[in-house]
Amino acid sequence: MGIKSYKPTTAARRFASVNDYAEVTKTSPEKTLLEPLKKTGGRNHHGVITSRFRGGGNKRRYRVIDFRRDKDGVPAKVVGIEYDPNRTAFIALLSYADGEKRYILSPLGLKDGAIVESGFSVEPKVGNCMPLSSVPVGYEIHNIEVRPGCGGKLVRSAGMVARLVGREGDYASVQLPSGEIRKLSVTCRATIGQLGNVDHQNVSLGKAGRVRCRGKKPHVRGMAQNPHDHPMGGGEGRSKSGRHPCSPTGVLAKGGRTRRRKNATNGMILRRRKSVRYGQQVLGK
Repeated sequence: MGIKSYKPTTAARRFASVNDYAEVTKTSPEKTLLEPLKKTGGRNHHGVITSRFRGGGNKRRYRVIDFRRDKDGVPAKVVGIEYDPNRTAFIALLSYADGEKRYILSPLGLKDGAIVESGFSVEPKVGNCMPLSSVPVGYEIHNIEVRPGCGGKLVRSAGMVARLVGREGDYASVQLPSGEIRKLSVTCRATIGQLGNVDHQNVSLGKAGRVRCRGKKPHVRGMAQNPHDHPMGGGEGRSKSGRHPCSPTGVLAKGGRTRRRKNATNGMILRRRKSVRYGQQVLGK
């Protein structure tokens, strides 16, 4: 997989780049695994905007992904690797021996025709899913469950990878992409390998129109707004507002913690991720 650039025929083309989709081998989605996807424009059921700067964008259909990987003992053949407009990672279509078809997140190196399985005693190769108790220490994993049976919740973006660093008793220690090391139950499932589409982060959109096609509207700075719209708005000229950066509701935007101090899972975090505060990298506490 790589990044493709074009001749700078326009100002936008000069800085824009696209994915060459070398990993994608199947262009049309599986119709039985599609669901309609309704746009909200950032509004709740009352019609009030609760998430700003959303709207428009290309029409999409949702691909039903199997995050649980709970079909044990039945081998599946990879039919093709597809592009999913709803996520950054590619997806793989599996055809099981009993005729059922499911989508999974496509790891790096998974090819058409490969056989993948899930279960307690399967081989730890790319694409196979198993409990953390069966994963060899040091292996790269993704699509990790937080609670047994709830489906993968961690490490699901393009190019992301975690690593099993240890196992003791009923818990396994997993190093996440952020650097955080967290304890998880050994009965939680994970998939072997690193997710594909590694160069996704290197794609340059180049122009505002490609951002609008993703359903994102222009993000207006708080200092550019009026006082009744934002706490940092108003003033004569380009004023500095006289306060720390904050959200429209007054919540501090830099360095503030969003995690509850009395969270029940605080004891499961062995080493916290590194956080960036006011331009300096500090160790989160």
